[in-house]
Amino acid sequence: MFDLVPFDNRSASIFDAFDRALSNGFWGGMDTECAPCRTDILDQGDQFVLLADMPGFRKEDIKINIEGDLLTLSAERKEETNDNQKNFVRRERKYGALSRSFDIQGIDAGKISANYQDGVLTLNLPKIVEKKPASRKIEIK
Repeated sequence: MFDLVPFDNRSASIFDAFDRALSNGFWGGMDTECAPCRTDILDQGDQFVLLADMPGFRKEDIKINIEGDLLTLSAERKEETNDNQKNFVRRERKYGALSRSFDIQGIDAGKISANYQDGVLTLNLPKIVEKKPASRKIEIK
């Protein structure tokens, strides 16, 4: 009861280490270290929409900064310090900071908007509209 592992997962096997390595990623979970927040980027013609999974963060903990052509998402989750939490049987939730940057060349940075709902940060990234030179006729003399 103390380790709270389902009964069918308690059987030991010589392949346990191999199974754990595959389930955590071949390089020991490096895939989660390389992508601190999973993102999808959609092209909707006149804008890109960036969806970033950031579960467990409060809106106030998330920062969006633009410096030049670089947009940086960052967030920090601080460990709750409460005397009632010292008796953990298992602790898997992580605390700390994450940061991820994106190149926004071709984006109108002044019109970027953001929304955070249900653990998903949504950024609307409008594309810069290229001004085409006005067409005109040239009279031949």
